[in-house]
Amino acid sequence: MAEIVLYGADWCGDCRRAKAWLREHGVAFTEVDVEHDDAARDKAIEIAGGRKNIPVVVLPDGKVLVEPTNTQLAEAIEV
Repeated sequence: MAEIVLYGADWCGDCRRAKAWLREHGVAFTEVDVEHDDAARDKAIEIAGGRKNIPVVVLPDGKVLVEPTNTQLAEAIEV
C-alpha cells in the first residue's frame, strides 16, 4: 500500500494535530516540510489547487485533503 504524504510545517497547529491523529491511529505517513523546501511548498500549492493552506494530505488513491479536520481524516482513511 502506498503511503500517505503530509505537506506541512512545524509551526502549523493544524499540521501538528493531523500528524498526532495519524500517529494515534497507527497510520503510516511521510512528512514533507514546506517551510524549508521551496520546491515542496510549490508542489503542495499545486496539489491543493492553488490554495496555500496546510496541511495538504495526499492519500494513496490520489485524493487530496487540504487542512482536514480529524473527522475528515477519519472518513478518508479507514483505520
